[in-house]
Amino acid sequence: MNINRVILKDYKYFSSSEKLLHMKKVYLLLLFTITVTSMQAQKNILNLIVGTYTNSCSSRGIYVYEFNTKKAQIRLKKSSDSITSPSYVSLSKDGKFLYAVNENGKESTVSSFAFDPESGKPSTLNIVDSKGADPCHLINDDNNVIVANYSGGNIVVFGKNEDGSLTEAKQVVQHYGKGINADRQEKAHVHMVYFSPDKKYILSNDLGTDKVYVYNYNPTAASEILTLKDSVSVTPGSGPRHLKFSKNGKYVYLLQELNGSITSFSYLDGKLTKVFETTILEKDFKGTFSSADIQISPNGKFLYASNRGEANNISVFKIKKKGRLELKGQTGTLGKGPRSFVIDPTGKFLLVGHQYTNNIVIFKIHKKKGTLTDSGKSFDLCSPVCLIFSEPSEVKK
Repeated sequence: MNINRVILKDYKYFSSSEKLLHMKKVYLLLLFTITVTSMQAQKNILNLIVGTYTNSCSSRGIYVYEFNTKKAQIRLKKSSDSITSPSYVSLSKDGKFLYAVNENGKESTVSSFAFDPESGKPSTLNIVDSKGADPCHLINDDNNVIVANYSGGNIVVFGKNEDGSLTEAKQVVQHYGKGINADRQEKAHVHMVYFSPDKKYILSNDLGTDKVYVYNYNPTAASEILTLKDSVSVTPGSGPRHLKFSKNGKYVYLLQELNGSITSFSYLDGKLTKVFETTILEKDFKGTFSSADIQISPNGKFLYASNRGEANNISVFKIKKKGRLELKGQTGTLGKGPRSFVIDPTGKFLLVGHQYTNNIVIFKIHKKKGTLTDSGKSFDLCSPVCLIFSEPSEVKK
């Protein structure tokens, strides 16, 4: 239908008042069309937040990009003021605050930022001692920020002030023990902390002790926020690194850094039971490897795991019933050191950050097969090691 013809039909026969009314209708229609078009365009725009290492090349720390989910276009918005190696970042639920570890040996800290989702600017609120060397992961909720200190071998809970800044540490939970790998498992190395879907528990992977710990989570407690509920041991020397829950929360998939395995557990009320195990390694692969990140597609049908060393690829699995996984193949990531990757919420694209070739490469995801193909798009950034998405309009009104 030609809207202009409908609106202007018999226009010459209109009185002055009718013409004025008609022009108002035209204006309102145009305004409505522009508004709808703008809203549709905004739905396709996300903030991509990237944490980097700052000790190997020139980086300010945290970078925020605009990412178009229809065209896979990238535009730099803002960066943080210069901070030390924010190797993992976590956004608050309301999108107003950003938290980051600052991985720097015994001088490591944890930072809080006010975050403007429209401009993309992270503004420093405060910085506190991490209470453990080399923090590598953190999570947050309305009450607390919880940090995994790798070299410190402990978990630290920080409270949140009303302005989003961090309190001093409220609790330090120290892990003890070692594994069979003398070089990598000489002591406890906490590599991740993760909320259960109902937020009743915190799961923690310890690469050094080959265990996954499950803690009761009491978010408003004064000191005993975390209390040990259970732990499960995995294959000696495997090195638990990262985990993900299935979309229905009934299974946990654990990626192990030192032997390249993925272990599936059934999950119920803080209890993990092993049900399946496979590997991300290619058949007959003989080179060096180091498993890194694990993600599940937004539709819950596919699982992806990255591998570093001489492998430098991502393995794709179809998620089957009862926690089982079916390998669909591996795709080279077109760079070195794919430590972190992220899938956009539409499920169309996978972006992988390369720690050693200093770039982020964008892959297309086949909706039905889950396989990856190079989009032909990439961009340079110093040592990107953590990628997360947020919407510019994520702030709750």
